[in-house]
Amino acid sequence: MRAACLVAALLLAPIARADDEQCRLALGRGWPPATENYGKAVEQLFAGDSQPALRFTLLPKTGVESGVLLIPGADGGDWTLRRAVADQRVHYWGPTQLELRTAQAPATDEASMPAAVATRLVDEWRHALSLAAPEGSAAPFSEGDTWLFVAGDLRASGLKPDCELGELLRDQIDLLIEASDEGDEKRQKRWRQLGESLDRMRQTVDGPPAPSESDAAPEKRSAWSLFK
Repeated sequence: MRAACLVAALLLAPIARADDEQCRLALGRGWPPATENYGKAVEQLFAGDSQPALRFTLLPKTGVESGVLLIPGADGGDWTLRRAVADQRVHYWGPTQLELRTAQAPATDEASMPAAVATRLVDEWRHALSLAAPEGSAAPFSEGDTWLFVAGDLRASGLKPDCELGELLRDQIDLLIEASDEGDEKRQKRWRQLGESLDRMRQTVDGPPAPSESDAAPEKRSAWSLFK
């Protein structure tokens, strides 16, 4: 499937590890400089008349733009997961000026997503991004690829996210891409994997939960509990 293949190199590339105290996501609030018009054009192309509650959009240095959207369902029902890839590059330098080519139909894959999974994903992304890109932080400009995240009312954008948190975000995007183009049985597996990844992301951001008195008692701790 073209949609999955286009970003495989980005999503599966080796990650440069750094010390936790030194590694920070290169993300900030809002739009990077000189990006808003371009980014809005791509987001509108992918969303159409819908109002996504979560978006990830990749504005690449070269090649076509791509993204993942979660669209709330009616009356609390299943949400729509949409994977979109531009048919031709939106950001195009014509003979005399820059053109934003939005008169096109992007390639899309769509799948139903349980509301509980979708709303948790929005909440966890918003929580993680609000800490990774705190209020007042400026979104950095990139000469390369630009990564745009929207979770609820929060927008964070910048460079390809690195560190453990960045790896988890990218893994979750990868799971969403796979789920958008799979059968029901495999899709259920993706939701489980997504939940596990969100658990790890919460612990990465907030640290492990404080043990209760019963958990702390040596005689009541099991070997398995060390790996939860």
